[in-house]
Amino acid sequence: MHGTDRHQHDAGHPHEHAPDTADNLLLDIGADVGALVIQAAADRDQAEVEISPAGSGQPRTHNVVRLRQTPGRSVYAAVFPAVPAGDYDVWRDAVTRAGTVTVRGGHVASFTLAEAAPTS
Repeated sequence: MHGTDRHQHDAGHPHEHAPDTADNLLLDIGADVGALVIQAAADRDQAEVEISPAGSGQPRTHNVVRLRQTPGRSVYAAVFPAVPAGDYDVWRDAVTRAGTVTVRGGHVASFTLAEAAPTS
C-alpha cells in the first residue's frame, strides 16, 4: 500500500495509519476488493474508526480519521483502501455499532458517521 503504515495493534488486529504529512492514497480495488471511505465530524480528527464483517464477531480493522483535501472542499474521513467485498459493521465506539455498509468489488463505498446523540 502506498501512503499507509499497516501494523498489528496490541489486540492483534490490523491497524492502518497514514503519515501526518501524506494526503494522497492509492486504492487497491478490483474484482472482489473495494474501498471504504467513512466521513466523520471534525471533532473526530485523529480518532480511530473500526469496521468488522457484519454480524461475524471477527476482529475489527482500525483506521484513523484525517483531514482530506478533495477538489473544492475538505472533509474528515477514515479511508480503508482495500476491503474484501461484503457487508461491514461500522463502529461508533468500542461497543456501539453506527450502522452497516456494503462494499462491492471494484467500487468505493461511503458511510457517514453521524454524531452521537447528546446525553441528558
